[in-house]
Amino acid sequence: MPGSFLLVACPECDNEQTLFSKAASTVGCAVCGQRLAAPTGGKAELFGEVIETVEHR
Repeated sequence: MPGSFLLVACPECDNEQTLFSKAASTVGCAVCGQRLAAPTGGKAELFGEVIETVEHR
């Protein structure tokens, strides 16, 4: 699989947000603005706890 979606918990406010594992831009928390992911040219660097890999929505 080329990439997957991850459910990530924000380290500041515990908001759960779905992110793409190969994010091409910085992703911030929708609630508090804390950085959750940064692009690296491949898999994104994650700053929150990965709760689960989302298979189907």
